[in-house]
Amino acid sequence: QTILCFLRSFEYSQKNAVLVPVAALGVGGMLAYWLRSRHKIKTIEMGDGWWGSGERVLKGREDESIRPFKIETSDKEIEDLHRRLDQFRYTPHVEGAAFHYGFNSSYLKKVVSYWRNQFDWRKQVEVLNKYPHFHTTIEGIEIHFIHVKPSYVPHGQAVQPLLMVHGWPGSFYEFYKIIPLLTEPAKHGLNEGDVVFEVICPSIPGYGFSEAPHQQGFDSIATARIFHKLMNRLGFKEYYLQGGDWGSRITTNMAQMLPQSVRGLHLNVVFIGKQGLGRLISIMFGAYVPWLVGLSREDARRIYPFMQKNVYDVLRESGYLHIQATKPDTAGCGLNDSPVGLAAYILEKFSTWTDKSFLHKDDGGLESKYSLDELLTNVMIYWVTSSIVSSMRYYKENFSKDPNLSAYNRFGVHVPTGIAAFPQEILHTPRTWAKDVYKNIITYSYMPRGGHFAAFEEPKLLAQDIMQFVRKVEQL
Repeated sequence: QTILCFLRSFEYSQKNAVLVPVAALGVGGMLAYWLRSRHKIKTIEMGDGWWGSGERVLKGREDESIRPFKIETSDKEIEDLHRRLDQFRYTPHVEGAAFHYGFNSSYLKKVVSYWRNQFDWRKQVEVLNKYPHFHTTIEGIEIHFIHVKPSYVPHGQAVQPLLMVHGWPGSFYEFYKIIPLLTEPAKHGLNEGDVVFEVICPSIPGYGFSEAPHQQGFDSIATARIFHKLMNRLGFKEYYLQGGDWGSRITTNMAQMLPQSVRGLHLNVVFIGKQGLGRLISIMFGAYVPWLVGLSREDARRIYPFMQKNVYDVLRESGYLHIQATKPDTAGCGLNDSPVGLAAYILEKFSTWTDKSFLHKDDGGLESKYSLDELLTNVMIYWVTSSIVSSMRYYKENFSKDPNLSAYNRFGVHVPTGIAAFPQEILHTPRTWAKDVYKNIITYSYMPRGGHFAAFEEPKLLAQDIMQFVRKVEQL
């Protein structure tokens, strides 16, 4: 009996000698997997899409060629514009209205007169064509972009590809003043030529000379995928991204989708939809002890009084957003039919989004920052392409799926990120809040002046900040 017990205990201990290490190995493996999964970067699924008319073409049948494109105009196009401008129906504004009711109609008279009698669209077409334009077909629609390379690159100098994405109601034309600063910085006294770019500026599908999607559902994720395909088609494996307005959302999605392709992401506006107790505490204490909740004095100056700057001002400036996020085709009908209506609708944004105080000026402060030629050229891009309705639809496609534009924030952005915070931007996002989404902020700059249309208004300031950011990333 004693011998039997001994044999059984020996057999049991032998089993333990095998089972315990196996169990330990299993638990250790699970722990290692858990630790790795915690640090694994979650990415947005790239997927695929078809936005052309009718049925999707068979794979491999889409024309992937890159075709030179030139903007053209005609006597008929200009005559039609002039006829419509001549039929402008003026509505007197109330006394002392300035821009508080929207675009001041007396100043609008001046803009229309200039547009009709002095603005030279043919000359502006030549200006637009000074950079090389191209078309290529991606997911069934024609994508328009300009691609500008430096005219001279010193021996051994690396040229960094930079994709710059506009927003609404802007266009690729917003970047015309910043492009020479980025592609030929030494010529413009910006640096010794240690950082130089080749710049690619696409038009968001449905904007300007990019074809409008024919199917429902075209959002920033679809745009991000198409722009990655565009860069890949141009032969780039890694590249920098820059964006403001919708461009900020699109380039952020690009970084969340294929982080391995993005060397760095630079933004001049950041939208963080996340709310919660932590944010509420930050807002409550930030007005009195900003340092306690990670805010700087400059953050506090830009955020408070909170209700005025983050609720009342935003409500005043976002009426268009609700229309475009719900019934864009209805409001768009009149704008697509009337050049004056289109100009008033678009240019009013270039007033108060450039500087909130311009609300009190009879001319909206527009000509203090831009020339009428520049402003009307941007309007004309919408007019001659009949793209105002499709550009407005972009709001519906995005907001109907993601009402506060925060659904994809859970993925985080882990690529090196630079943020240029302009003081007149519609909303200010402090670095400590931005870190909720952007996990690897390399530079965060409080810009000395400027508003929403940074590249258009303050091209030199923005170019300097982009260069400073890229230098730091290249030194990592």
